[in-house]
Amino acid sequence: MTSFHPPRLRLSVVKIPKPQIVSRHVCNFLAATTLSSDAQLDFHPTTHPSSSDPIQDPAQAIPSLLSNCPNLLELNQIHAHIMRTRFLESYPASFQWNNIIRSYTRLEDYRHALRVYTAMSGAGVSPDSYTIPIVLKAVCQAFAVGFGRQVHSVAIRHGLESNEYCESGFISMYSKGGEFENARKVFDQNPQRKLGSWSAIIGGLSQGGRAKEAVAMFMEMKKCGFEPDDVTMVGVTSACGSLGQLNLALQLHKCVYQVKRSEKSHILTLNSLVDMYGKCGRMDLAYRAFSRMDERNVSSWTSMIVGYAMHGQMNAALKCFKNMREAGIRPNHVTFIGVLSACVHGGAVQEGKHYFDMMTTTYRIVPGMQHFGCMVDLLGRAGLLEEAREMVERMPMKPNIIVWGCLMGGCEKHGNVKMGEWVAEHMIELEPWNDGVFVVLSNIYASRGLWREVERVRGIMKERKLDKVPAYSFTTNAH
Repeated sequence: MTSFHPPRLRLSVVKIPKPQIVSRHVCNFLAATTLSSDAQLDFHPTTHPSSSDPIQDPAQAIPSLLSNCPNLLELNQIHAHIMRTRFLESYPASFQWNNIIRSYTRLEDYRHALRVYTAMSGAGVSPDSYTIPIVLKAVCQAFAVGFGRQVHSVAIRHGLESNEYCESGFISMYSKGGEFENARKVFDQNPQRKLGSWSAIIGGLSQGGRAKEAVAMFMEMKKCGFEPDDVTMVGVTSACGSLGQLNLALQLHKCVYQVKRSEKSHILTLNSLVDMYGKCGRMDLAYRAFSRMDERNVSSWTSMIVGYAMHGQMNAALKCFKNMREAGIRPNHVTFIGVLSACVHGGAVQEGKHYFDMMTTTYRIVPGMQHFGCMVDLLGRAGLLEEAREMVERMPMKPNIIVWGCLMGGCEKHGNVKMGEWVAEHMIELEPWNDGVFVVLSNIYASRGLWREVERVRGIMKERKLDKVPAYSFTTNAH
């Protein structure tokens, strides 16, 4: 098989973060360390102003500060101090660089994590088997697949590409970027692959919309004698949910409990069961799995809410949301997508407005595209087309085709010709190849008896050689 060699890494200059106000214990430590005249570190044990314990050696203290850093303000301050005092020149081991990269990744400043890695490469410090997986996590979260290819070339140069954690990281990275052929090349190149690589390829296929392939890969893994772990089960149950195959879901449920007996089960695995049964249309089984959980987090509750909403059970979804809040669990942006979707299916306009306002004012969650899409859909279905239009016009981001489609659906339902034409213009601008816009516009004209306009639109469709694509359903005998 041909070896896979991505392009070499190109380096850029890392920016030194600006100092910012941080907590007192960090300030005390930073104030106790200074740069000597010969530009080398001159750290000495110093008595802490509020404690009788001396400050420990910086090689130990800095990693401790980084690992316990609670926010980016403190992290930026610590990093700025490290750069000013040239700490990394006196302690150039990859371990120290890894701590900084890991801290920025943990606090979700992924771009900064990648800049630190670039600075590490520029300083001539070689990455180790701990560096690459951390960097790849930042790459995946930042969707920087191009950067990841360069990291891959570095890993190959240092003989790290076959390391279990590096290999699974590359598989996940290419899968997340939609480069499934490259992900499969990485997977196939190592005949001695470990369970982590199997889990990565299964999870990548599942998240990439290739559910059938993910399930097939899981079956192949079992034939090869591997027993799944929690990560594997999360990937394959998600794929099963996408397929909606209940028989497979029941079999996978047994596998989950086998994993639970062999090693400590994570709440993520049990959440995936709830999500899987919900997508398979069995909310009774989803609730049974949910009710048996010893501990529930925001994802547990959100899976139930989204499941109820998906199947039009508005009252159950809203009751579940109420119970979630009473349990002291703070909802996230996905929770509110489920709540608003439930309101859409139930036609509950006032409730939808109430929860949208709760999201922004009570929980300070910035509405995203999907939240606006739900509100536009809700208002459009109710015939409040002017309110829906105002919602679209005041969106902080450019509406996508789905948001416009929701408004177009409202125009079709209520026969609003003028607004339908306005929406159609925007939809054609976004997707000039999409014949659905012309079909819906033609339906709006027909509902108002504007047959000349219907013929005109049909003439345009004929000129563009557009034909309506018949709908189809994926059916199984799982139900």
